Amino acid sequence: MLAENELDAVVLNAQHNFAWLTGGGSNGVDLSRENGVASLMIARDGRRTIFANNIEIQRMLAEQVSGSFDPVEFSWQNEKADGSIVLKHARQILRRDARIATDIPMFADTSVIEGKIAPCRYRLTTEEQERFRDLGRDAGVAMGNLVGKLEQGDMEVEIAEKLRHELGKAGILSVVTLVAADERISHFRHPLPTTKRWQKTVLAVTCAKRHGLIASMSRIITIGEPDGELKRKTEAAAYVNAALLNATRPGATGGGLYKVAADAYAAHGFAEDINHHHQGGAAGYKTRDWVAHPQNAEIVQPDQAFAWNPSITGTKVEDTTIVTADGIEIVTPSPLFPQIESIIDGRSYLSPGVLTF
Repeated sequence: MLAENELDAVVLNAQHNFAWLTGGGSNGVDLSRENGVASLMIARDGRRTIFANNIEIQRMLAEQVSGSFDPVEFSWQNEKADGSIVLKHARQILRRDARIATDIPMFADTSVIEGKIAPCRYRLTTEEQERFRDLGRDAGVAMGNLVGKLEQGDMEVEIAEKLRHELGKAGILSVVTLVAADERISHFRHPLPTTKRWQKTVLAVTCAKRHGLIASMSRIITIGEPDGELKRKTEAAAYVNAALLNATRPGATGGGLYKVAADAYAAHGFAEDINHHHQGGAAGYKTRDWVAHPQNAEIVQPDQAFAWNPSITGTKVEDTTIVTADGIEIVTPSPLFPQIESIIDGRSYLSPGVLTF
């Protein structure tokens, strides 16, 4: 990528790119920010450098990066006084007129090329796929464990905290946690948890992060048998999910996948529901690297992760998958939850159904 864009190096500071390039390390301290406390420089000639102040450098070297990064340290006082200190050190390592880009805005005289860096992340390595499978499995177990901790009358915020706790026991951080009880499932597609108490039906959603990778999943639980309308809508959402899984193949485009979803909604009588929420898309070190929409020209890559999240008013289906040579592999199984089978083009696809509590 650097050669194609005639760049000598790129400085990466965004937390998701740091995690990607270090195989799961973290430069995050303040998680309210995109930027981290250390930066990586990758030079076109192959040199790899980590920059950090004296507060962070030893921890970075001991716990977050391998020995293949050459360290550059500076005082925290000089860092605060000079916002371009990393760039100045980078030019000393390379040369004064080196063409250096960044992943997020950092320096006044450098270009920001996150859009060119992102495709470098899309194809997961064998090691990344294994980490994703481990993450998805553990997130699914945590979601199952949540069920055993629920009590009718729990507030949404209490359910959210129980889910975070179960994930946290596996070293997983829930970077998005949504909970909707009863009618709030129908009212809001992004239901941040409130003090509303759960009586009959609850939707729990997590985007679960560990070692940089993020696996997304949604599950619905009811006290007693779900009513016929919920079952009908969830089966329709599962069909949309299956249609997307079937079409997510190398070479498919984001726009083409959107059309597949739109057609699947219409086939079950819910054509308007595609307008109420995005359908998901490519995943990995962000909850979504891109989402499917009519004008999206992004192309599905082999070994790329996807998280589709079709929703129909009152229900939702969501899992995280990897595109493999044999099709689609679901990496967020939840053995406790029932499965809905959908047949698309003669192939069977399973989606999470409604669990009776």
